[in-house]
Amino acid sequence: EGRALLCLALAITLIVGLGIFVGRLVRDGEDWASFYANTHVYNEGHLAVGTVYDRNGVLLLENTSETTYYSDDAGIRRSTLHVVGDPAQNIATAVNYAMSGKIIGYNFVTGTKGVPLYSQRKLNLTIDAHVSKAAYDALGYRDGFVGVYNWKTGEILCMVSKPSLDPSFSYDSAEVEEGVFINKVLSSTATPGSTFKLVTTAAAIENIPDINQRTFTCTGSYEIEGEKITCPEVHGTMDFYGMLSNSCNCAYGALTIEMGADVMSEMTESLGLTAAYNIDGVENKVGTFNFDTYSINLAWAGIGQFEDQINPLSMMVYMGAIAGDGTGAEPHLLTKSSSKQVKLLESATALQLKEMMRNNVIANYGDSNYPGLELHAKSGTAEGAKGETPDAWFCGFSGEYAFVICVENGGYGSSVAGPVANRVLQELQQ
Repeated sequence: EGRALLCLALAITLIVGLGIFVGRLVRDGEDWASFYANTHVYNEGHLAVGTVYDRNGVLLLENTSETTYYSDDAGIRRSTLHVVGDPAQNIATAVNYAMSGKIIGYNFVTGTKGVPLYSQRKLNLTIDAHVSKAAYDALGYRDGFVGVYNWKTGEILCMVSKPSLDPSFSYDSAEVEEGVFINKVLSSTATPGSTFKLVTTAAAIENIPDINQRTFTCTGSYEIEGEKITCPEVHGTMDFYGMLSNSCNCAYGALTIEMGADVMSEMTESLGLTAAYNIDGVENKVGTFNFDTYSINLAWAGIGQFEDQINPLSMMVYMGAIAGDGTGAEPHLLTKSSSKQVKLLESATALQLKEMMRNNVIANYGDSNYPGLELHAKSGTAEGAKGETPDAWFCGFSGEYAFVICVENGGYGSSVAGPVANRVLQELQQ
């Protein structure tokens, strides 16, 4: 009887253990199969199977047992590096590293399909190689980033970062330029400058009942408890639309103080700026904001300075939500993925923001600079360390495309980053 009970206990332990193992296999099998020690799909630590294409069938990357091949076009290689990855797999968010299981073609029943029958496993991305190349070229000699996605479908069409390198040529990972292996759209945060006024504008629409009847007179500076908010010029008397079009620091500092830290904090959270999106298993970096109760700091935070650090992809999705009357699609990178819709704004708020951003282009940036686009946009000039040239930001949407652009140390937003937006959006129209 004792031996029987012992055998029964062992059998139960075996069954429980088997259940735990099968559960882990279902959950983690793809990760196990894509581990670099799997010689069916890796050769000396480098992925030896699979090809990656853009949305139009342009080859971006091909893994073989000998080496990794990239596009024949140097511009496409450089512009899509941060999306597809480098041979040494230094870019943690890149497809060839973060989505290696999907490239390999793991299946729960058959395991890896790496050899021999499925050695050319195909992965199709939503990225447009030629649009990416246009964005890379438009940035010129400056560093920065360009992100564009279809706010209706969630498809990421362009995700370009500079500095970059040509992955077809050998390099020493320890000696490349700082920042080369960072996809800035996904994995960075930066001071947004006046583009953040679109957040403060949304907060004002929803929390100040008479905001559309308000006027504000800018004298070039605005005193708060003995300290000053300054504007680059005297804007005079403006209505609410004029405050945004002129990007008046004084007006927005005053509005931020009136609304308070709690309102601003709640607004950044409701707009998805402090949470991450899941892009086919890869998450973007989370933005951080410090709405200090000390008045001058709070005012500058509402203007887009102080300690504001925004993630570009989150800002891009916010632009998509404005375009979609408050709702936009979550972004994705694989053509077979689907996106759920996320509601970030009340419809009435989004509609007014849309009108105000269109007014920015007509009244300030010049509609003729963006022919055929019916652009809605906001520029930003993000001040960095003392003595450095500010970063030039430009974000918004045209038709079904939402975008975010930053030209680092570029100067004023609309004059520097605006032409980048025009070139990319025109390429999308081709």
